[in-house]
This record gives sequence, structure tokens and C-alpha cells, in this order.
Amino acid sequence: MATFFQVKTFIGYWLDAVDEHSLHSPFFFDLYTKVIRTRSDELQFDSIENLRTQLLQDEKVIQRNSPGSESQPIKNNSAAVSDIARTSISTQKFLQLYNRIIRHFLVTNIVELGTSFGISTLYLAEPGNTRITTFEGSPEIASIARLTFELAQTKKVNLIEGNIDSTLQKNLESNSKIDLAFIDANHRYEPTMRYFNLLLSKTHGRSVIILDDIHYSEEMERAWTDIQKNKLVYATADLYRCGLVFFDPSINKQHVVLQF
Repeated sequence: MATFFQVKTFIGYWLDAVDEHSLHSPFFFDLYTKVIRTRSDELQFDSIENLRTQLLQDEKVIQRNSPGSESQPIKNNSAAVSDIARTSISTQKFLQLYNRIIRHFLVTNIVELGTSFGISTLYLAEPGNTRITTFEGSPEIASIARLTFELAQTKKVNLIEGNIDSTLQKNLESNSKIDLAFIDANHRYEPTMRYFNLLLSKTHGRSVIILDDIHYSEEMERAWTDIQKNKLVYATADLYRCGLVFFDPSINKQHVVLQF
């Protein structure tokens, strides 16, 4: 159930959101008309969505020892797989969007913070030349994600299990430049900003960072606002559920709220 804060921020988003007729930036006009407004061919994702359906029907109860990795965390530390899948996995609409972003920007090297059960990972890994490193803090959730990858028969995913606070920095030290990062892990201000700043050191002009749940709470909205102010961020797009961050100096500083 949405909180009062989420209802209030959604109304603000609905009032501010624009379409291509209000976009004067060639960059955002192109992004909106070719990527955001476009719809994907849903048939190519049927196999992934079938795996989601299996998770949504799995009533096995597991322990979750991951700090704040779910978008809408269930208070009890144990929960059915189906409940976690229902609240933590992004919708098909947004996962298809992320897939289109990857294709549009010719992304190859991807980092995902918050594997959950691996459904979003499969969408990110689906385009031909991508390779993805995904981080998950909960051992039991990571175990199910590995099974998801086996069932999908993918060899493009490197899953790193353990507390992201310690595993991310160590991995980035040996990582090359990142083309796209998807942050869907600890939904609090301090860890979100820490993850963003660590990833920032590996970005380049064509990189994209996707931040999930930017209006989930006051902490996440504050993180989103501070990210927009970063001197290395040249443009952002608010789609309510997520925010897109761009680093290309040729865009000039601008921040848009887009209908989706």
C-alpha cells in the first residue's frame, strides 16, 4: 500500500511530467521518442516472465539477511518467495525500458546493485553484447537467483554475494569503465549516496545510472535531489519509479520530468 508521502510525490510528478511536445533538448527528444515512449516486443521476454511467474507462485519461506534490499520491505525477516518477488522485482514495463536504454546507448559493461531473484538481471543481460556484474546481500535470495540464471541458461552474469557495503568497492577497483549501473539495493540516503559516488568513479560521458524508487521515501528523494546537484551530472530524467542520470557534458545542465 502506498504511503502518504508516495501519494503526495506521485501527484507532484503527474502535474510536472511532460511529453515530447515540451522537450526542446535534442538529446531528451530523441531519448523520449525512440526509447521511453516506444514499447518493446513483449514476446521476446516471455521466457523471463515465465520465471517471474514461477517465483510469484513459490510459497517457500526464506530468511533475508540483506539490509534494505527490497523496494517495499516486509517487516518480518522471513517471508515467502512469492511475497518478496511481488514487492522487490521491478515491473515488466520498467524492465523493458531498461532493456531499450541498453540497446540505445550500446551498453556492454553493466553493474547491478540488488540482484533480488535475478529477473531484472536477465532483462539487463538480454541484449547481445552485454556482460553484467550483480551484487546481492542475502545468501538465500542469491541462491534462488543462481537457479534463475541456470534455468535461463545464461552465461553473461557474474553474481557477487555478500554485503554490498564491502563487496562493491573491492570489485570496482579491478573493474573497467561502467556503461550502465542499476541501483536497487539499500533504499536509504547514506548507502545510496555511497554507492552512487563509488560508481561515479567508473563512469564516462556515455554512461547511464538508473536509480530505482527515487520517490519511495523522503530519504530516497533527498538522495535523488543531491545526485542531480553533483557537478559531474549533466542531465537527469524523473520517471517517478526511477531516475535516469547522464554524464555527457554536451547535454548541458538540465533536469526533466517525463511522462511514462
